[in-house]
Amino acid sequence: MPKGNILVVDDNKSVLSALEILLSPEFDKVECLSNPNLLISELRKAPYHLVLLDMNFKAGVNTGNEGIYWLQQIKENHPEISVVLITAYGDVELAVKALKSGATDFVLKPWENSKMLATVKSAIQLSMSRQEVKNLKLREKELKKVINQDEKFIIGSSPELMQVLSIVRKVAKTDTNILITGENGTGKELVAREIHRLSNRSSEMMVSVDMGAVSESLFESELFGHVKGAFTDARENRAGKFEVANKGTLFLDEIGNLSFHLQAKLLAALQNREITRIGSNQPIPVDIRLICATNKNLSELVEKGLFREDLLYRINTIQIEIPPLRERGNDILVLADFFLKKYAYKYDKPSLKFNNQAQEKLLKYNWPGNIRELEHSIEKAVILSENNVLKADDFFLRPVSGNKTENDTLKLEEMEKRLIMLALEKTPGNVSAAADQLGITRQTLYNKMKKFGL
Repeated sequence: MPKGNILVVDDNKSVLSALEILLSPEFDKVECLSNPNLLISELRKAPYHLVLLDMNFKAGVNTGNEGIYWLQQIKENHPEISVVLITAYGDVELAVKALKSGATDFVLKPWENSKMLATVKSAIQLSMSRQEVKNLKLREKELKKVINQDEKFIIGSSPELMQVLSIVRKVAKTDTNILITGENGTGKELVAREIHRLSNRSSEMMVSVDMGAVSESLFESELFGHVKGAFTDARENRAGKFEVANKGTLFLDEIGNLSFHLQAKLLAALQNREITRIGSNQPIPVDIRLICATNKNLSELVEKGLFREDLLYRINTIQIEIPPLRERGNDILVLADFFLKKYAYKYDKPSLKFNNQAQEKLLKYNWPGNIRELEHSIEKAVILSENNVLKADDFFLRPVSGNKTENDTLKLEEMEKRLIMLALEKTPGNVSAAADQLGITRQTLYNKMKKFGL
């Protein structure tokens, strides 16, 4: 593991010599400059993690303005590099001012070697964390381009949806915390992405975390990160979601599934605006815009003692309720048409269209699974279609009452049989590939083939 590269900038040759002797055995590279005008060009030549910077360079001048100027130049050109200031005892107030300008820390002349080493190691660790987060963001942006995650749109024009989008436009430019509520499948994450897209943070990352999928044992590592060796499987440093989302938006989906004792840890991070990686004692400041979502009634959970009231107040400055699909009228057909075009293109059936009876059936159904169920229903109908017109019978929808009749069961079994036959046709002789395509195990597929006589 790299120990770090250090650039020391001080016009006092004896200071440079002393620091080179002290630091060289402990770190990968220690370079010394007596002229600060060479600082920025030197940072372009090699990857540095830390600049140890004197605050005064001209004889008889002790305002510290030079140090602050060069600090600003470093942060502007290389924001991931840590800067530790070297200052005389009387300049402590000035050093505190420099901390507000972006310095990581300061050390006083004359320094204690042990304290100097501890300060330098901590600053380098912070710099490496920043670089790690920067690289992770670049990788995630490239991944999104590959899988087209950003090519998702909010579709519809119903008054209910327009009201939601009106609120979205009003709150997007602020940094206020937002809670999005609504049934499963209504598109809560799409609304969160729209808020981020319209916000002043749109050039930064929006990081999504499904709180329902994060186990209690991995919660802190997932959100706050860890350092190498912090626990058995911690083989390398890892940035948490808070760090990756720094300057951007953090979206916590299914926030109502978070256990009570973990809610306190989340609340502390939000209140303090900083996190600490597991295994480290170095607090890392974070600047995020928080958006949460849930399909649960958090006020009821508060009354039952299952959700912290102070956390609810923290995340719920503005609440946006997403209407269920059944309340959005003709948006059902608008969305159905969008999904039809999407899957007709995907499965190379460009001439597909709905007949009137199919549209009427889609409009009358109450869509308990909302947009997600509608999309899956359209995809199934497209896959199984045998001509250019989708009819009412091509859609296998759950009975509104929730009680399956014998006829409904037969329809479902027929649909399942047709899906299996189609998968087997696409993967001739390869049962494992067909099972993967269907999302079931190979043994399960064998059992179903036997059941249907295939």
